[in-house]
Amino acid sequence: MKKTVLLVALIAGFALTACGDKDEPMATFESPEAADKAVAAAATEAAEAATEAAAAKAADAAAAMKESPAMEDATKQ
Repeated sequence: MKKTVLLVALIAGFALTACGDKDEPMATFESPEAADKAVAAAATEAAEAATEAAAAKAADAAAAMKESPAMEDATKQ
């Protein structure tokens, strides 16, 4: 029993070591303008993703409200 626990702990340790967080190298830019462009592009991409996610959540909420029995009862009255 103790050998099994030790073996499992060793395997878990190896797995954590192998799959742990790896540091990504920092991006280097040739000029401050290039860095500004990269930041602006990342911000635009993040804003578009957030807008799409919000629209999807709103559509899901609207669909859920249409299917809700409580909403059907409220519209009948």
